[in-house]
Amino acid sequence: MKTKNLRIAIIAFLILMLHLSVPAVTKVPKFKVLVLTERGGGHEGFVAAALSWMDTLAKKENFGLKVINDTKEITSDYLSNYQVFVQLNFPPYTWSDASKAVFEKYIEEGRGGWVGFHHATLLGEFDGYAMWNWFSGFMGDIRFKNYIAERASATVRVEMPKHPVMKGLPSSFTIPDDEWYTFNKNPRPNVRVLANVDESTYKPVSAIKMGDHPVIWINEKMKARNVYFLMGHHANLLKSQEFKKMFGNAILWASGRLN
Repeated sequence: MKTKNLRIAIIAFLILMLHLSVPAVTKVPKFKVLVLTERGGGHEGFVAAALSWMDTLAKKENFGLKVINDTKEITSDYLSNYQVFVQLNFPPYTWSDASKAVFEKYIEEGRGGWVGFHHATLLGEFDGYAMWNWFSGFMGDIRFKNYIAERASATVRVEMPKHPVMKGLPSSFTIPDDEWYTFNKNPRPNVRVLANVDESTYKPVSAIKMGDHPVIWINEKMKARNVYFLMGHHANLLKSQEFKKMFGNAILWASGRLN
């Protein structure tokens, strides 16, 4: 009996040692996402919540995630490592001429996909920086005009329910506590609008309106899959199931994994 027990113990020990000696298999990510963020200030809550949520999504969908806070690292070689570029509230100024040229090529030649939020349309002369005319054209030939500073919840209406970014969404839904931008002109003639905001549903009521007010759109003139979300001000957005669904869809679509 003692001999039998000893043999069992030895076999168990050997199995354990074999298990410990085999290195864990690391999953190769399906694709890589570069996130350019704007940290601090009034949008910090949203950015922090979005990054936390993206980290969870990356684990679920098995993609790599790299976060940077300025454009210094953006070179052609560096950007070639990423299949999706997420512009998480980083504005279209403070970029160097070199980083601008690299980004323009990335989008025009379809070297990767792009998902932009909120501050990406803060177009104009800001803080001593000149207007980036190419980016204005990318966003529909617009300039920033005004915004609802107090924040307002509102109803977003889907215009293209069959587009992959809108997959699984109801025909309309409420977006909470956002800072709705208006522009010097409507981007609609130059882009494909996926959704608009019903300005009559602003809570609290606001006199700052555009009329026809696109809030999610794509620019099909570019080879890169790209989508812009006007939303992106408050952390409460990450409590919205609809917003998270669009966000996730957008990343997968931009990567070519959702059609």
